[in-house]
Amino acid sequence: MASKTVERDFPLHWLVWHNEVEKLDVEIAKNIHDLELVDPRGRTPLMLSVTLGNIESTRVLLRHGANATAENGAYWTVLHESVGTGDPELVQMILQCRDCQRYNKRTVGVPELLQKLKESPDFYVEMKWEFASWVPLVSRMCPSDTYKVWKSGSNVRIDTTLLGFDNMTWQRGSRSYIFKGTAGTATVMEVDHDQKEVYTEVMRLADVTQPLQTTRPSEEAVAARLTSPIVTTFIDTDKISFERNKSGIWGWRSDKTEFVNGYECKVFSASNVELVTKTRTEHLSQQDKEKCKKVIKTPLESFLGVAEEHTKTNSMSNGSITSVSYNPCDISAEDYFNKYVDLEGRDIGRPKEQTTKTQKFRGTLWLCEAFPLSLQEQVIPIIDLMAASNAHFKKLRDFITLQIPAGFPVKIEIPIFHVLNARITFGNIFAMNQPVEMVTCVGEEGKMSCVVNEACFEVPPTYGRLGDAHHERLHDEDDELLQFAIQQSLVDAGSENDQVTFWEALNRTQPSATGFGEDEDRQLQRAIAESLGKMEPAEIIPTDILQPSRSLSEEDQMRLVLEMSQQEQDDAERQRKQEEEELEMILKLSLMEK
Repeated sequence: MASKTVERDFPLHWLVWHNEVEKLDVEIAKNIHDLELVDPRGRTPLMLSVTLGNIESTRVLLRHGANATAENGAYWTVLHESVGTGDPELVQMILQCRDCQRYNKRTVGVPELLQKLKESPDFYVEMKWEFASWVPLVSRMCPSDTYKVWKSGSNVRIDTTLLGFDNMTWQRGSRSYIFKGTAGTATVMEVDHDQKEVYTEVMRLADVTQPLQTTRPSEEAVAARLTSPIVTTFIDTDKISFERNKSGIWGWRSDKTEFVNGYECKVFSASNVELVTKTRTEHLSQQDKEKCKKVIKTPLESFLGVAEEHTKTNSMSNGSITSVSYNPCDISAEDYFNKYVDLEGRDIGRPKEQTTKTQKFRGTLWLCEAFPLSLQEQVIPIIDLMAASNAHFKKLRDFITLQIPAGFPVKIEIPIFHVLNARITFGNIFAMNQPVEMVTCVGEEGKMSCVVNEACFEVPPTYGRLGDAHHERLHDEDDELLQFAIQQSLVDAGSENDQVTFWEALNRTQPSATGFGEDEDRQLQRAIAESLGKMEPAEIIPTDILQPSRSLSEEDQMRLVLEMSQQEQDDAERQRKQEEEELEMILKLSLMEK
């Protein structure tokens, strides 16, 4: 592609490539160019500028409102690419602008969502979240929670008791999130019922002509990103297909239906669901890489790695390179902007050191066409409200907005992490099954609805007011939760001090609980026994595992535990299938006799 053609088709990209800052400023000011135009390699002008390490061009683009939250086709964001350069000034600039744009987007989005909800019928519904894992040690510490949702007009209230993780411990409490909409504004309240405190934020439609003044990220926050791997986790939706589940055997197989909370549902499987985790480390020093290996590569993850597909790529990695180059392959502008030129794995930017892990799952959907809620009009806006600060809701939204078959997803099973699945079930619609305070169930001509008392959206006058809402920032790498889950302690049924953590048992360190005097082998035995159930170790664990040899590595010991637990699950599944086949046979014989 000739230079003149590139300059005509991608004028801003061309100026960014050559870092012509003054001309770039003038061209953008003309307001005739698309700031978010994507080049043949999938980059916006800002993404290109950051990848090339052009600080001044980046500053100009951000000043004119370029999208700092943009993501390319490989699921890397502008912030990810800035960290990859290893330049702290660039990271700080992008981080500050990204947070500003996120706030502006939320300020515009929440009032619009509430206005959309105002036009839909009122309702009450409960969303039960259950987390499960095929790994028994992780499964035992997986919690559950029920989100209670009230909606009346443009007012929404969501109650939860599972707040998240803090210092490797599940956070529990009683918390309400209340959204109240009026013309052009929205009041957002986070109510802490345990502390009897409320954080309040009044959101107005953002004035894009007045840039928002945001706090400059601290040097510690920037340093933390530059000394940690760059990680992105996403569900690959390209190959997903939905198939109707079947029941019965031989010629008796038919479409499977199940009742969920009183509603007859068609059961579908989402096959070829791939959860992909990509990690980059090109910006890390050798010391940081070694440190990350010690923290991340636990014995449990080593075992889990057997079930994962690993792909490691080092783009043009060369040990002789002593200085940072943002075009190490000497790609010409003409070749870069010509979509017909195969770069053969070459790329601009710092040479990538990337590892990809892919885990395949089967999602499951229970769909009901008679469910009295609208997914698009009533439920998705609620999920959007929560997705701004809750990574699990963001994953749920990504999944249910696929082209799923007709019907309301009364129950959904989706992967959250490599070893963790979430099951979400909708129930007690309109408080029909169980009475709920401030909700009156109404039945008119066979059609059910409800009336929600407006007092539901008011905060008790005795609660303290603490100003701006205390909304936690959505984690960029929400799979940090997996790290916490793996390290979460396994508490036995004994006293508060009589406990041992899985992390301590594997690493043979002294437990944090005081007064715990068992030796290291005994700690490991207790962790193994915990993974296999609340039975005496002598009943279920062979002697050679109860008294592990010093020659056995921790990873081998863990492998034995998981293999035995998996065998137990396989036996249970085999027995269930056998019972189902026997039932089908009895049914068939009874019909033949008639």
